[in-house]
Amino acid sequence: MQRLTRRDMVRRSMLVVAGTALAGQAAVTTANATPRSPRAADVPTAFDETYLGRHIEGWPAEGGHGGHTGHGGADGHGLVEFVVRIDNDDLHVMQNADGTWISVIDHYETHPTPRDVARAAVRDLNGASLVPLAV
Repeated sequence: MQRLTRRDMVRRSMLVVAGTALAGQAAVTTANATPRSPRAADVPTAFDETYLGRHIEGWPAEGGHGGHTGHGGADGHGLVEFVVRIDNDDLHVMQNADGTWISVIDHYETHPTPRDVARAAVRDLNGASLVPLAV
C-alpha cells in the first residue's frame, strides 16, 4: 500500500473542491431554468362575486398602463395587466415575474390569481373601505 504524501492530499482536496463547485453551479443553473414564465395564454379569467359581504370583480385590462392595471401588461415581458375592484373601488394589483400576484394592500404575500389577491385584500381590510391610490 502506497503512503499518502502531502502533495497527494492537496491534489485530492482540490479535486473535491472543484467537483463540489461544478456540482453547485449545475444545480443553480438547473434551478434558474425551471421557473415558469407567464405567457399570454395564462391570462387569468374574469370574475365577479361576493366574498365575505364585499363585491369583488376583475377582468383583463384593455392594454396600456392605467393607474390600477398593474406593471408590465402586454409589453413584451409576458406579464398580464388586470383590473381588480372591491365594492367598485380599484385595487392596484401587480403580477410578479414568476406569474404570482400581489396587491397594494400586501406587497409581501403572493397569490396565484388576481381573484385570490382580491379575496386576501378583503380579509386584510377587515371591513375598512379601500382608499384610492394618489397617482
